[in-house]
Amino acid sequence: MLAVRHISDDVCVMYLGQIVEKSPAEELFEQPLHPYTKALLSAIPSTDIHREKKRILLQGEIVSPIDPKPGCRFAGRCGYAKEKCSEPQQLEEVLPGHPVSCWRAKEINGY
Repeated sequence: MLAVRHISDDVCVMYLGQIVEKSPAEELFEQPLHPYTKALLSAIPSTDIHREKKRILLQGEIVSPIDPKPGCRFAGRCGYAKEKCSEPQQLEEVLPGHPVSCWRAKEINGY
């Protein structure tokens, strides 16, 4: 992931074949908005021994990629999931040039 940060201009994050977040690379690493992206980036080891980093450990049900349920494929593992997350969701711009496929992205991130 660190190589992606340094060689990419823009990044798309996918979960089980669906794009969940698109953003300029630096913004994505500094301000991830989708719960899966936050968990993914929390797994990157830090080189700063003085910086304590909280890892987001995922639990819950992993959806079958062969027969996915409608709605967000990450909902079964998301700590923010609500009933609405079982409905299909398209990418929606939360910040300029930073769309996210999450019904609760604005609420979770304070927008």
